[in-house]
Amino acid sequence: MIGYNVVGQRIPKLDAAQKAMGRAEYIQDVRLPGMLFGKILYSRHAHAKITAMDISKARALPGVHAVLTGKDIPPRMRMGFYKDNPPLKADKVCCFRDEIAAVAAVSEEVAKKALSLIEVEYEPLPGVFDPEAAMEKNAPLVHEAHKSNVLKLPWKLHYGDVEAAEKDSAFVAEDRFTTTWVTHCCLSTSGAVALFDASDNLTVYSNTQIPSLAQKDFLETLAAMDLKNKRVRVIKPVIGGGFGSKLDTYAYEHIAILLAHKCRKPVKILFDRKEEFEATSTRQPTVIYIRQGCDKEGHLTFRNIRMVLDNGARTSWGATTPSVMMMPITSLYRVPNVRYDAKCVYTNNTYSQAMRGYGNPQATFAIESCMDMLAKKAGIDPVAFRRINQNEPGDVTPQGFKITSCGLGQCIDAVEKELAADQPLGEGEGIGVASLIHVGGGARIYKSDGCGAILKMDDFGKVDIFTGGTDMGQGLDNMIAQIVAEELGLLAEDINVVHSDTDVCPWDVGAHASRSTFVAGNAALGAARRAKQTLLAFGARLFEVAPEDLVMENRTVSVKNDPEKFMPVDKLLRKAHFSPGGTMLMADYFYDPPNENMGKDFRCNLSVTYSFGVHGVRVHVDKETGKVLVKNYVAAHDVGRAINPMLLEGQVYGGVIMGLGYALSEEVMIKEGQIKNPNFRDYKLFTAKDVVPIKAPVIETHDPDGPFGAKGIGEPGCVPTAPAVANAIFQAVGVRIKDLPITPEKVLAAIQEQSKGS
Repeated sequence: MIGYNVVGQRIPKLDAAQKAMGRAEYIQDVRLPGMLFGKILYSRHAHAKITAMDISKARALPGVHAVLTGKDIPPRMRMGFYKDNPPLKADKVCCFRDEIAAVAAVSEEVAKKALSLIEVEYEPLPGVFDPEAAMEKNAPLVHEAHKSNVLKLPWKLHYGDVEAAEKDSAFVAEDRFTTTWVTHCCLSTSGAVALFDASDNLTVYSNTQIPSLAQKDFLETLAAMDLKNKRVRVIKPVIGGGFGSKLDTYAYEHIAILLAHKCRKPVKILFDRKEEFEATSTRQPTVIYIRQGCDKEGHLTFRNIRMVLDNGARTSWGATTPSVMMMPITSLYRVPNVRYDAKCVYTNNTYSQAMRGYGNPQATFAIESCMDMLAKKAGIDPVAFRRINQNEPGDVTPQGFKITSCGLGQCIDAVEKELAADQPLGEGEGIGVASLIHVGGGARIYKSDGCGAILKMDDFGKVDIFTGGTDMGQGLDNMIAQIVAEELGLLAEDINVVHSDTDVCPWDVGAHASRSTFVAGNAALGAARRAKQTLLAFGARLFEVAPEDLVMENRTVSVKNDPEKFMPVDKLLRKAHFSPGGTMLMADYFYDPPNENMGKDFRCNLSVTYSFGVHGVRVHVDKETGKVLVKNYVAAHDVGRAINPMLLEGQVYGGVIMGLGYALSEEVMIKEGQIKNPNFRDYKLFTAKDVVPIKAPVIETHDPDGPFGAKGIGEPGCVPTAPAVANAIFQAVGVRIKDLPITPEKVLAAIQEQSKGS
């Protein structure tokens, strides 16, 4: 590997001190002169007609400035892919989280009191809460206008000859798997502040992951309000956690805009923890039917998967997760024949959003569990079975993904080596492994998958880099700073990264798809290279050498073969500034990766490069209680190049713990559409005391297209955790748990059922 001065260094997060000292400004900290406080009234039914609403008492309450209902919403103001979600609902509610009224008042207490004074009468309607039941002919319709509860999104592909491949298979395994609702649990709850200036230009403070796309959504809201050709500015405070929960614009942001325009004052809406559980979106639940086969030597021959996904009552990004599920289904391992059919189904449950992995954890749970089942039928060790079918550099998958760098084999080796170093397995102990593939070089969902960067150097050798990318706690600030510092021969502390304001920062498609280091990093690198080119050209004239004979390193510019000839960067910048005619050093760059949108047959090269990984886990299962204890965990990832190994390890550790919660304990408990555990007491989130021993081997394959060889690594850490745990439990006690989460009750029931059979 090439040696670097800044890239590859374990530099602490650049914003760590600000956060530790309590100086980071979150949405909770935003205070504006004259600001009012908004609150939202939600439905009391999962499915009902609103027959009457009386807001007179709320309007009469002292301190209340405005009360809005669904009748006040402009007809064209709709959210979601099907535009099925007005910010306030007027005639009918389709789930408990449906917003039906909102108030703005001088304090939160007055706003809450006003909500309690709103009188609503309902006519309850039959609800449907199971997606498979919702597909039946006589099921109640969530949206009558759609004529069916099945969304008309064509998630269907067929590559090769699945039927012939199945006939030729020596071994076939099949089963049904389910995953449930889990939620993000960001420490900072959601919120927004909206205000208009005297010319009706809008500013919105929001802890969003998509400032540029949010700006577009809010412009559409203004158009619906007959406020065309107005400016929208999005200011992004420190986010406080995202994981995909802030990848869309929500009703509360649009309601804040409407209230602010009505009151002509800033209006702030901030969720409490209960509201965060009930009014933000979960990971999408799935029912997965999988069937796959192999030949006598263990080579995969076909994979056939059918899915039913609970979309909930409205459409958000959860409705598009089947597009990402295709990735592991078609491209995890070499599998020549693939069929996939997925249906997203309206129910009267809460609706889903993007969440870390974006459908990949659900699909991988079924694929990797079934891989172990198939290996057992074939009589092949599960690790050896994966080696037989591993992806290799140069492969083109059935979906058209072009595998460039690929360290899947090295990841298998690293996990096997680490697990082999443990003591021999004891009674009730087992080891499980699972692999992953994920986008690592962007993912073209929109027409553009790009990101802009603007770089400015001052007279003292300090850099401001304005990026469209978003840091939501994952460490993008460090990645950008280290990439720019490496290219310009500076230190990370010399770089100030700015990404908080659409009036200042260039466009970006948002923080999702593990794209920020790769795409925003390449944009920043491009701007740094342009700045470097300009600076070296000026330095070449001073030193009377060619630009290529100069080196930028350790805050200096020097002549390659004559190190006595050098000049500090800051001095060179001042010379450039005060030279005849003068100059200030600025550069910009827009990087749009050469990946592809999906065609009608879903074939494309979705990402410029792909990340791979293998997780291995050793568990102990108590046969008396069904409790699963994770004794050791190994998560090896092909990262291309580790820009900052310390933050990379932190991403993996966090992903593993999130994945273990998904595997073993987390579940948003919903009964007939109503969430029953909207708090951290009853939602079984892994905490600091539940952290298990984790090792995170870093596999560097130096991707040719990544900034200094790096790939994206934000999401993969949680993708294969659940199947690795399920496979380990099977080896430990011989029971296969196919429904998440894998609770002690489920394990114990399976053990007892197994005992009856024996």
